[in-house]
Amino acid sequence: MALCSVANRTNRMKFRYAGIVALGSLAAHVVSAGVAHSRRAEQDAMPVRGAGPDMAIPALTARTEPEQRLKQKGMRPGSPVMIRIFKAESELEVWVGGEDHYELFATYPICFWSGTLGPKLREGDRQAPEGLYSVGTDQLRPTGRRPRSFDIGYPNNFDRAAGRGGSAIWVHGGCGSRGCFAMTNPVMDEIYALGEQALAAGQDRFQVQVFPFRMTHENMTLHADSRWSAFWANLKEAYDAFERTRVPPRVSMCGQRYVVEEGAPGGPSSTAVAQEPLSLPETPPNCGEIIARPLPALRTATRRAATKATRRRKAARAPRSRRIAVHRARHASAQGRLR
Repeated sequence: MALCSVANRTNRMKFRYAGIVALGSLAAHVVSAGVAHSRRAEQDAMPVRGAGPDMAIPALTARTEPEQRLKQKGMRPGSPVMIRIFKAESELEVWVGGEDHYELFATYPICFWSGTLGPKLREGDRQAPEGLYSVGTDQLRPTGRRPRSFDIGYPNNFDRAAGRGGSAIWVHGGCGSRGCFAMTNPVMDEIYALGEQALAAGQDRFQVQVFPFRMTHENMTLHADSRWSAFWANLKEAYDAFERTRVPPRVSMCGQRYVVEEGAPGGPSSTAVAQEPLSLPETPPNCGEIIARPLPALRTATRRAATKATRRRKAARAPRSRRIAVHRARHASAQGRLR
């Protein structure tokens, strides 16, 4: 009788434990399903605006080919393009040029950018830059680790005059970045195709304007106390010039300021950042053109410095026995030279 009682209690405990496990599994499944539904809802809430009339398309799904959408909006493949990036809104705009002005083709959500609002200051700070840049054929990367991407041209002369450093800032695919703008692969394929076609059709360079946010009066007032307020006020000149004319402005540099002149329809400023200095009265000697492409010598020196730093870090992480052996070998070699 006692044995039966013990067996019954054991069975009841087993059933109770099995019930707890089953309830736990059910709760985990419900939570998992809720998270998955929430993630899907977030993705569905990210539209690509401008892709067609009254059309909002999830960012990471298949959509109409850009050539077809260009034709739907009265545009043609190979037309000049211009890109605007807004960090706070995480949006990238592609504008396509017509006979007398540019029209918005599409607004794409940026999947990821790193850092905070404000310009990039130095190599390795993982900060996405801000400024006025341009892209030529030599800055396109059709293959490689990040295929179908392009270097925006950071640092330009303005960045160097301000003492800012760094290199290899790209607009690329994927959804991870350390200072670049990651757009996901499907979206990047489309942006790259539009830029590549424009350059192949004769556009010398296309502008890439990177802003901290949309430069409205409200946003400027909101950030009036920022340490970068004067720099942003200078960037706003380019933003306002394009908003007024819908033509990429002509941009040069004077001292540590961008000099912005409204672009004329069909003129050289409609296709690129100014390639020659502006003719300004009593121009100071430190005024000159913006060189959008990084100078090879400076990029090489920067990469060499980064390589040396990487070697030092690896040496510091090496096992103690290996460091001692290397030190002894160097010491023996030095003693041999002294003899």
